[in-house]
Amino acid sequence: MSVSGFSIDWLSMREPADREARDQVLLQSARQWLQAAGAQPATVVDLGAGTGSTLRTFIGSHDAELHNYPPLHWRLVDQDAALLAEARRRHSLHTGLEVYELDLMRTETLPLADARLVTASALFDLVSAEFVQRLLDAMAEQSVSQKPALYAALNYDGSTDWTPVHPLDGAVLAAFNLDQQRDKGFGPALGPGATDYSLEQCERLGYEVYTASSPWQLDGKDSELVAALIDGIAQAVNGNPAIDAAALQDWLQFRHAHVATGSCRVGHTDLLALP
Repeated sequence: MSVSGFSIDWLSMREPADREARDQVLLQSARQWLQAAGAQPATVVDLGAGTGSTLRTFIGSHDAELHNYPPLHWRLVDQDAALLAEARRRHSLHTGLEVYELDLMRTETLPLADARLVTASALFDLVSAEFVQRLLDAMAEQSVSQKPALYAALNYDGSTDWTPVHPLDGAVLAAFNLDQQRDKGFGPALGPGATDYSLEQCERLGYEVYTASSPWQLDGKDSELVAALIDGIAQAVNGNPAIDAAALQDWLQFRHAHVATGSCRVGHTDLLALP
């Protein structure tokens, strides 16, 4: 699936799980970095912004809260016009909001000038090593005063644990992780290696880098999300020669039978890189 292929329904479905999963220490550190900019509104550039979930995480889900802490100017960047239109609709009262429909791979066009912080949520595991390198170069080149910080959250780490277990869980996970490295529109995806690679590149450029685990912890209350996750995984691994089609169908039926009573932990990692 390309980044522009995500639906409003899917993003809305996963947003509560994302918000609960984020590491609160790193999130608070990112907020403090913005607050240190002083009285002038700090500029945040959110890449792959979708409907604005990262914005809502930072400053509250209601327009009335948007100016509370700290004063921020948001630039939402995405390749999907429909998602950006939904973001603008949800935050129509926020005057410090700009949306940019851009090809993220054209890093030279990204609106990074004067940015205090660049954010991305559930994006870096979909992009390539080339994208990360080009983004970091663009951040250094287009910032007028100093390099912006980078907050890249909810990067899939390659782990998924189900309760109850099924004999095919390991094979499905291996096939899914292989699929995660396909080209998602940015070249060969980093997949589960996204955080390690990004950390290495940020440290090479002199950033102070912090990481923390941010797993989804899903159970019966998240049954709609879990059901969609099961279907997505099955679709991704279908056709893999290592997975027997009949066995995959049995796994799919078993997983759906336990959506309301079982649980699932999907591993993610958050990264914060400060100049």
